[in-house]
Amino acid sequence: MSYWLFKSEPSKWSWEDQKKKGAAGEEWDGVRNYQARNNMRAMKLSDKGFFYHSNKGLEVVGIIEVCKPAHPDSTTEDPRWECVDVRALYDMPKPVSLREIKANPKLAKMALVTSVRLSVQPVTEDEWREVCRMGGLDPAP
Repeated sequence: MSYWLFKSEPSKWSWEDQKKKGAAGEEWDGVRNYQARNNMRAMKLSDKGFFYHSNKGLEVVGIIEVCKPAHPDSTTEDPRWECVDVRALYDMPKPVSLREIKANPKLAKMALVTSVRLSVQPVTEDEWREVCRMGGLDPAP
């Protein structure tokens, strides 16, 4: 299993919006960055991800799961752009802020700290476990 972080502006697509989609999930569409697209191409069914509120909130608020592998993005006819579908699994009991992540030496190399603009990012297993621990979740995969 691999781990990821998905950034979304809450005014455009919030954690509450994601949860309302239920088990069917929703396309993580509209990504127009090659590195983020390539990250989605690398995802497998059941990979887990952090749902991160960017711009407003700046915190990990939930856990999502890839429920459909990479496929053409329905918001464009340009064949270069693909996306995955994700579904909400559960809330982060205690949202983990960017400030807390940056203050934790164990997370100094996390893409959220080093590649702040990338909207879909890989997360190492150690980073996954540490952020889960910080948020009050059992970090077991």
